[in-house]
Order: sequence, then structure tokens, then C-alpha cells
Amino acid sequence: MDWMTGGQAAVTALAAHGVEVVFGIPGSHNLEIYRHLTAAGIRHVVCRHEQGAGYAADGYARVAGRPGVIVTTSGPGILNAAAALASAYGDSVPVLAITPGPPRGTERLDRGWMHEVKDQRAALDAIVDRAVRCESPQAVADAVGDVFAGWAATRTRPVVLEIPVDVLAEAGPVGPIGVRPAPAAPIAPDDALVRAAGVLDAAATPVVVAGGGAIRATASVRALAERLGAPVVETQRGKGVLPAGHELAVGPSLGTTAGRALVRAADAVLVVGTELSDAEAGGEPLACTGTVIRVDVSPAQLHKNLPANLPLLGDAGRVLDRLAALVQPAGDDSGATRARQAADAVAAELDDVLAPHRWIHDALVKVLPAGAVLTGDSSQVTYKGTIHLWPAPAPDRVLAPSGFATLGYAVPAAVGATLAGPGVPVVAVLGDGALMFSVQELRTAADLGRPLPVVVADNGGYAEIAEEMDATGIPRLGVDLPPPDYPALAAAMGAAYAAVTDVATLADALAAALDHPGPTLILARS
Repeated sequence: MDWMTGGQAAVTALAAHGVEVVFGIPGSHNLEIYRHLTAAGIRHVVCRHEQGAGYAADGYARVAGRPGVIVTTSGPGILNAAAALASAYGDSVPVLAITPGPPRGTERLDRGWMHEVKDQRAALDAIVDRAVRCESPQAVADAVGDVFAGWAATRTRPVVLEIPVDVLAEAGPVGPIGVRPAPAAPIAPDDALVRAAGVLDAAATPVVVAGGGAIRATASVRALAERLGAPVVETQRGKGVLPAGHELAVGPSLGTTAGRALVRAADAVLVVGTELSDAEAGGEPLACTGTVIRVDVSPAQLHKNLPANLPLLGDAGRVLDRLAALVQPAGDDSGATRARQAADAVAAELDDVLAPHRWIHDALVKVLPAGAVLTGDSSQVTYKGTIHLWPAPAPDRVLAPSGFATLGYAVPAAVGATLAGPGVPVVAVLGDGALMFSVQELRTAADLGRPLPVVVADNGGYAEIAEEMDATGIPRLGVDLPPPDYPALAAAMGAAYAAVTDVATLADALAAALDHPGPTLILARS
């Protein structure tokens, strides 16, 4: 039994679980955490806004394949991170936020304590998987262990640990801190798996729908799809589960008419790791005529938005591996033909939508290696461009907010991604409207001194909303934005600058930016 403060217990537990970097901003209330970071060997990256810290942790987690961590001060600090945490919740990204709270015995008293929120824990609990108040150093260490153990066996959604400021500073007894065994990942019972395998074996036109819950089971998805001869339709979050160019890959097309038509026509639909939300399915309920088999590690997801005929609760990899062992191999290549026809139909459907952004992605494909990471935003250049035009060979090579659809993600997420995969090029591609939500994180990127091209597709403001106003007869208001002085803005943030107008000039600017030790703001106007 050791004696340590709550701040020391938090940092010691983080280090024990392999945390190497945290993102955050120091404040008066969280200094007892900062006291111990360097000694524990944990790198601290100071961001210019807590929202940026949250998105950086999200980008880091997706690329590194391990949790991202943020440290904020209480009240305005953690509330500044709220949009980023809600986005991580929507996309099931493991982000741990550690923040101070009011001293023990004073919560919810509304006394005007500095940074006080009427009920900070409850406010945060509403937007993350859970917010836990830790009222002793031992409780702090236990909570960190609980979070990491839970993430190893179930859905990875953000968690907030609120540590009272007096607990951060006061010493108390703490037992041995280490990595506890993770609970066994669940797997559906054998009789349910046998029934599902029978349905898949009997199917003439099976289809797999792969979401974010399949991204750590790519080999299992591929093996089963190939054995069944089943085309694979991905959600945005599932992009790359099957590599671009695979004969069964239809791509992130669940939101398209052609993609949904393929699913609707299937006599068996295997849905892996997705809630089939309105945002994922193109704004309308997904209709299926065949038998629906759903695989998810969360029981709450198994019937959400589309009831399952055969729900299979369990870890995606374990369930799919078992199914692959039970089904018979497909006797022909009709699945590849169906996938190719569907992919062609998707491409034709999206041709006009993608056209304005194609030149940017032609340049990206020309310059970047296949394994590069692209971050995006709720920008047209992302959801009407990168999601469909960047040929991702694996998941989490295109990072963008999906369900929560927040703005301001791309630049800080790219900052986090540069720290997660040394040697892997990272490029942010976003709109001019989105840039201004988190442009200050260019300065964070400059501090790190790593190459980071930031390609800004300039359409003069909030073009998507302007188009909606035009289409519904609403006079334009607040959507046509005067541009900032981009060269001066880049210089103020410590970034290089380039302006491009075509594939050739963008390709040259990207090549130069990848050799520059810091961010480069590239303004793209065709």
C-alpha cells in the first residue's frame, strides 16, 4: 500500500495502462495532475482550446488504436471540450477526459466557487458513456482501471473522470496499480451461431453491412465475406473495413440509393457493428426484404433502427470467425459481379456530387502513399469528396465526424494523428467554414514541428447551408462569409502558405508541405 495524492494516482494509473501522451491545457484546478506527468514519462501536448484537445485525442485514438486522453480544468475547461466528447461518443472513440470537480461535500450547492457548474458531473454524463466522480486516490486509480478494462471488452465510448480538487492534492492509501485482466469478450451461443450460419449458407444474394464496430475485425470480415461471396457495404465510420479495390468492396455507400438498393434486395443481410442510424443510412430508414442478422458487442444496438431476425451479441471478430468456420464456401463469383454492379451504380449516382472536389483528391492520390491518413470535417469536401474519393486500404485512414457532424474536427484531429503514427503522412482536408472553428490549433501543429498539409477548399462560407436556403426559398443570411487574410493568418500561426487552383499546383504544394517541418495552409480555389 502506497500513499499518493489523487493527482499522482491518476497519472500513475495512466502510465500503468500504457498512456504515452495526453492533450490539454493547464489551469489552477488541475495542476496536481501536471505535477506528475513528466516524471511518469507521459508527454503533454498543450492545445489552444480544450475542444481542440478533445479532437486531437480522438484523432490520436483512431490512428494509434489505443485510447486518447485529455486533461482540462474544471467548469469552462471541460465544457469547452463537450462537443469533442459528444463527437467521440457518436463515433465510438475511446477518449478519457480527466477534470477537477468541486471539493468533496460542496457539489451542487451553487455557491459561486470558481469555475463552478451547477452539476458538472451530470452535465457531462449526458454526452459521454458515463461521468464518474472519484472521491479518494484509491477511487481514482480504480476508475482508470475500470475504464481501460471495459474498453477491452465492450463498446469504446468516451468517459469522464471528475476528481475533486481536494482529492487531487491530498494523499491517501492506494493499493498496487496495474493492468487488470479484461473481461472476456462476449460471443453468441453456439445454437444461435449455427442458425445464422444456416441462413447465410442458404442465401443466394447475401450482403454484409460493416460499420465502426467492425474496424478492429477487418480480417474476420474479409474472410467471411470471401467465403460467402458477399458484397460489403460500409458506413462512413466503417470505411476501409474492406480495402478499396477488393472485388467485394462497394465502399462507404449505405447512404446512397444504390447502396441501399443492394441491401434491400439481399436475401440475407449480415450487419456488423453499426446502429444503422439516420445519418449512416442517408436520412431514411433502411428497408430489408431478407433475413437480418446483426452482430454487435452492445446489446442496445442489436435491434436499433432495424430489428434483427437473428441477433448475435458478441465481439465482432470472434463471432465472424465462428461463422466463417460454419458456412460453406460460395460456389461461384456472382457476389463479385453484384459488388461491381453496385459500386458502378454508386459511382454514377455520385458523379455530379463528387465532381467539384475531384481535382483535390486527384492531387492527393498523385502525391500521397496509400497508407496516408486524411482528416476531414462536416465539410462538403469531406462528405461529398474524401469519404468516396480517397481509396483507403484500411479503417481509420479517413477520420471525420459522422453522426454528431461537428465542425472544427479536421485540424486538431490531424495534430493528434501525427503523434499516433510516426512516418505516416497526415493531411487535413476541410472547408473554409470549418477551418475557422479550430484554426488556432495550427499553432499547436507548429509547436510540434511535424509536416502537416492543411488543404482548405474555399467555397466562400457555409455553402451547404446556403444551398439549403436557396432550395427552400429562404433569403441567404449568415452564410456568405468575407474571407480572412489567409497568408497573414498562416504566418500568425507559424504555418507556411500556398494558394492552388488545379491538380498540378496542388500536387506541387502537397509535396513541398510534406517536406516542411510544420503545418502548411494550402488554399484551394478552382
